[in-house]
Amino acid sequence: MVPVSFVWVLFILIAVGVPIVFALGVAPMAAFIMADKDAFLKIVAQRLYTGINQFPLLAIPLFILAGEIMNVGGITTRLVAFANTLVGHLRGGLAHVNVVSSIFFAGLSGSAVADTSALGSMLIPAMEKQGYSRRFAAAVTAASSVIGPIIPPSIIMVIYAYIMQVSVAALFLGGILPGLMTAMGLMFVTAIIARRRGYPKADRRATVGEVGRAGFKAALPLLTPIIIMGGILSGVFTPTEAAGAAVVYSLVLSVFVLRSLDLRRFGKLLLRTAVASSVILLAVGTANVFGWVATISGIPNDLAAFVFSISDNPYLVLLMINIMLLFVGMFLDAGPAILILGPILGPLMGQMGVDPLHFAIIMCVNLTIGLATPPMGLILFVASTVSRERVEHIAREMLPYYLVHITIILLITYVPALSLSLPRWLGFLN
Repeated sequence: MVPVSFVWVLFILIAVGVPIVFALGVAPMAAFIMADKDAFLKIVAQRLYTGINQFPLLAIPLFILAGEIMNVGGITTRLVAFANTLVGHLRGGLAHVNVVSSIFFAGLSGSAVADTSALGSMLIPAMEKQGYSRRFAAAVTAASSVIGPIIPPSIIMVIYAYIMQVSVAALFLGGILPGLMTAMGLMFVTAIIARRRGYPKADRRATVGEVGRAGFKAALPLLTPIIIMGGILSGVFTPTEAAGAAVVYSLVLSVFVLRSLDLRRFGKLLLRTAVASSVILLAVGTANVFGWVATISGIPNDLAAFVFSISDNPYLVLLMINIMLLFVGMFLDAGPAILILGPILGPLMGQMGVDPLHFAIIMCVNLTIGLATPPMGLILFVASTVSRERVEHIAREMLPYYLVHITIILLITYVPALSLSLPRWLGFLN
């Protein structure tokens, strides 16, 4: 039996600043050394490699590349213009445009950080010019960017599906309603704030013709999520093949149809994609080793026994898990947190009778919201860089939006139908 104390090695390494990807690899090796089972160290490299060498994981670099192409290819401006014709006439119009643009952008990139960077660099200066405070503009951008990994496609959902053997298509479907609910909640709070502060609105509502023209320009980019989900649900594509189709479509669209992407910039796109993908995939490999050691050390069973000693009420247990995930999300990025906690919490939730897909959505949404939560929320730092506002100022301005995020978490936790209805209606659940 491997001692469970190796988990403390992981926490200590993270606390002293060791990158998570290396901490995940070193901790299991420390476990074998402490157990005097040095022979098992030879298996670590093999487990790491086999953890990465999996066809489904090819979807990760492909989705990243598709998002990079769309962003550099000037697609963002078309999406923002279309969103502006839809909601720009409301009080606080550009703030609403920010939220709606995040819905559109979520279907292209699946990344909250890409959403914050792309939309923030465009909308934060525009909002400030129209009379919004820069802190509020940054707060709206950060709060709405969490929609990116919830509405499909989603990179963290691909990671969770691979680690926990859950259907990617079902996970994508399960995220649609929570993502749209988040957007509606954010727009509701934005409307209240805009009315109280007297934020501006457009002089007039866009005409049907203007909406149609803006929609026509945005139609081709917005076909990307339709191609991805349509191909997966119809059985034409696997999720990995759908990601490849998204790359081909975005490349053809940006280079040959819209002519908004200079092929001379393609090398830099590939380099950025390779760097981002390598970080994620190496973490997946080391997390595969960590999960294997955690299983043979009996951590899931020990955790289940501890939780059941406190309470066997599933509602109370889910509340405790939610609090823990929110806390973890304040310090760890969503991907590594899923890689560490998924293999530990998943079996526990199974013993509680929680549907694996339902818990997957709970975990992904929780940890995504953690990206926008201090002290370590990555979205906050990106928004701070783009807006030149201090992180603590943005976080303070986001307090009303955090109430929306927490409400959404509680709703999807205690109303499973919000996550399971679409997958069930389309035949992905019994």
